[in-house]
Amino acid sequence: MRLGVLDVGSNTVHLVVVDARAGGRPTAMSDWKTTMRLVEYLDSAGAINDKGVKRLVKGVSEAAELTEQLNCEDILPFATSAIRSATNGQDVIDTVENETGVRLEVLSGEDEAKLTFLAVRRWYGWSTGRITNLDIGGGSLELSTGTDEVPDAAFSLDLGAGRLTHQWFDTDPPQRKTVNVLRDFIDAELVEPAKVMKRCGPAELAVGTSKTFRTLARLTGAAPSSAGPRVKRTLTAPGLRQLIAFISRMTAADRAELEGVSSDRSHQIVAGALVAEAAMRALGLEQLEICPWALREGVILRRTEQGMDYERTRT
Repeated sequence: MRLGVLDVGSNTVHLVVVDARAGGRPTAMSDWKTTMRLVEYLDSAGAINDKGVKRLVKGVSEAAELTEQLNCEDILPFATSAIRSATNGQDVIDTVENETGVRLEVLSGEDEAKLTFLAVRRWYGWSTGRITNLDIGGGSLELSTGTDEVPDAAFSLDLGAGRLTHQWFDTDPPQRKTVNVLRDFIDAELVEPAKVMKRCGPAELAVGTSKTFRTLARLTGAAPSSAGPRVKRTLTAPGLRQLIAFISRMTAADRAELEGVSSDRSHQIVAGALVAEAAMRALGLEQLEICPWALREGVILRRTEQGMDYERTRT
């Protein structure tokens, strides 16, 4: 069947159209996205303002039109951290549905972590053993670990690259003192989840998913996306520490000139790098392998194999 997977995240509205079937590998037919940065439209009460809602409606409407043009049999629309944590999230969902006809299903943070873990498990297979996965989005950080397709432990923390940039950085480049205070804050947030995950056992494979991790790996020498998804890409803790020392002194405009850094994410890559470094340190991980599959692939796999509506994919 042809599926339109509509991912409304903190950074983008992203539509991936795939041909998928139970037991088969999803084949991408189209990939479209538009920049959103919803965390930048939050008011002092934590609500998405009118400008942000209008921008979101426009993005979802364009994506819905594209699914019709590409003859999608079904559309799987979901939203993650930005709408999940917004104080007016339900009103935003209602407005989007009224304006576009698309009803967004809001994933819990734990669901997000579990579905991402499923995709990673399928990519690497059973022989890998225990996998520990880290995923940094615009609004949240997901952590999971396990030996099966359902993780033994899964966490979601409000440590997304866009969210922290919006909340903490008011200069460009960020002040060194602010970077140090933010690093301490991230460390404190990770203490309890790291304890639980460590008790589950050591990872036989540590994995990073998301655009943030792909960018960080590229900046530390990994192959470009043009080399294809099957090329092994890694991110090491020493390489990441050196990178932070370098990019934290640069302006967003200068970072956008670096190979592998898009202009719409250059402003938040420092915060993303700080989260990645802190999470690896908290879990005792010296290296991550970058997986090309993540949340959207997890959504597709669960939909094709269980044949159920998205709200019933929660495990």
